[in-house]
Amino acid sequence: MTDSELVREIAQPLSGGSNDYDALLGLIDDARFVLIGEATHGTHEFYSERATITKRLIAEKGFSILAIEADWPDSARVHRYVRGATEDTNADEALSGFRRFPTWMWRNTVVVEFVEWLRGFNKNIDPKRAPVGFYGMDLYSLHASIDAVLQYLDKADPEAARRARLRYSCFDHFSRKPQEYGYATTVGAIESCEKAVVEQLVELQQQATEFLSRDGEVAAEEFFFAEQNARLVKDAEQYYRAMFRGRASSWNLRDRHMVETLENLVAHLNGSRQPKAIVWAHNSHLGDARATMVK
Repeated sequence: MTDSELVREIAQPLSGGSNDYDALLGLIDDARFVLIGEATHGTHEFYSERATITKRLIAEKGFSILAIEADWPDSARVHRYVRGATEDTNADEALSGFRRFPTWMWRNTVVVEFVEWLRGFNKNIDPKRAPVGFYGMDLYSLHASIDAVLQYLDKADPEAARRARLRYSCFDHFSRKPQEYGYATTVGAIESCEKAVVEQLVELQQQATEFLSRDGEVAAEEFFFAEQNARLVKDAEQYYRAMFRGRASSWNLRDRHMVETLENLVAHLNGSRQPKAIVWAHNSHLGDARATMVK
């Protein structure tokens, strides 16, 4: 059988009707993780179909986590919008934090419509159900994540914020361009900031009990977001150093960060019912690790 014949045999035609993905949802059954890959990083048709599948997974299968191949701080702004905890007045404003190339991956009409749908879904959700969250898995946002950690600590513990600023000042000589930092460490022009970012993450984690005792669920979510940003800074520091040592090591670091972010999310949200997660990312991140992890 030729490849084209095989495709014709297994293909499921799409009519635009509401039952187009019935067979797919049947295959998904009770799976807790659904990974929706793509090969182009952007066509209207693909984005539209991915959003349609995701809406059905949320509405009919009870999925409550959407994790995307995007930076954590930018996605956190959208998360606050879909949860109704923001000053942004519409989805376009909530998505305006996505400024790093390629902005069109997330600031397009299909994603705007989907984000508005998600906000409406959460607004009318059954109180017994967990609201849906919107999260980023990538690690490019070194400086934005530093800013987020400092912003949290400025409110929670000004003295801890002072110590964090001192540690993170290690990056101050590079005009918020982490590639310059990575190159300088690789050629031996400066010492790495690895020790400082690890120390900052450890201190923040050691303060968890104190911070979490303050305001219940609000404190728990704010601390988790700050902790995740501190983890991201640690991983991004390692990633930007690895960039100049060979593509394989940096690629694997990035994929491991994505997996660990998903694991952290599930652990954080794990209540009486285990949360179910949808992942949007390029095929190269969602494929079989035996093929996509580089030796």
